[in-house]
Amino acid sequence: MKRFFSAIALAVVLLVSLPVQAEAAELLIPVGRIIGLQLQNDIITVAAYDDALGSGAREAGLKIGDEILKIDSREVSCAEDVRSALRTCGETVALTVRRGSRLDTIEMEPQQTEDGPRLGVYLRQGIAGIGTVTFYDPETGTFGTLGHGVSDARGALLQMTRGSAYGADILSVKKGKSGEPGQLKGSAQGPEPFGTLLRNTPQGVFGITKQGWKGEPMPVAAYAEISTGPAVIRSQVAGDSVQEYSVELLKIYPETRSDGRNFLLRITDPALLETTGGIVQGMSGSPIIQDGKLVGAVTHVLVNDPTRGYGIFIENMLTAAS
Repeated sequence: MKRFFSAIALAVVLLVSLPVQAEAAELLIPVGRIIGLQLQNDIITVAAYDDALGSGAREAGLKIGDEILKIDSREVSCAEDVRSALRTCGETVALTVRRGSRLDTIEMEPQQTEDGPRLGVYLRQGIAGIGTVTFYDPETGTFGTLGHGVSDARGALLQMTRGSAYGADILSVKKGKSGEPGQLKGSAQGPEPFGTLLRNTPQGVFGITKQGWKGEPMPVAAYAEISTGPAVIRSQVAGDSVQEYSVELLKIYPETRSDGRNFLLRITDPALLETTGGIVQGMSGSPIIQDGKLVGAVTHVLVNDPTRGYGIFIENMLTAAS
């Protein structure tokens, strides 16, 4: 079946659990600024071969995308586990890896270096990229972004064990066109996070920060208050500034729809169309405002028409954040 829509997924460019109480807030700040997101889980994945040390891993059959579960009989769930297991291994190791739905055992000789034995590959743990902040609650310090969940390599919701939020800059914009969604490309501003991510849900990623964002708090719209017609979105698509762009809400879907497509919208602003061609990856989470109230966030783009896409009700995001 032809795929007619695409979630505005993270544009991957960046290589203590607390209660979120945003649902109790009557006023929230619609932000619209991009941030760097780093979501980690307990799965170690082969991301790339080391140029100098990767020949042994290639010859042994270790492949990019393999999930490393064990080294010899020792389970590993982070890079330090891998380093520790290699320091106590013999001349060869047996790696238990998951490749798709199959478990394989790969025997190989670690590469000996001044820093100890190495597998000769780069490892990834979790997902990193950029997204747009939908709301910030100045009373509690909580915030929400994306409006949809972040998936793992198998397409399932990533089971985040910890995560961090970073300041980010836009490096370039790839303009969207029919059949090929565009993309905001960005990078983290520095190594120090300004916030902690607490939840990865189908309705968005939520966290808490002491830094926050300035702006005028705005009422949250109830489902009955949202209507078809003119609205605006707040997005950062160039430089450091957040701008408001005109859109039109074309269709309102049932309140209980849980797939992140609660209403259909179209970009009508000439300046945004000129810059991005419509909705692009990285704009996911852009707050949508109608009649002075925060109604939701941009979540998806129609692949065959980047000027149109879907949004999620803010009430559904706040319910997921609670």
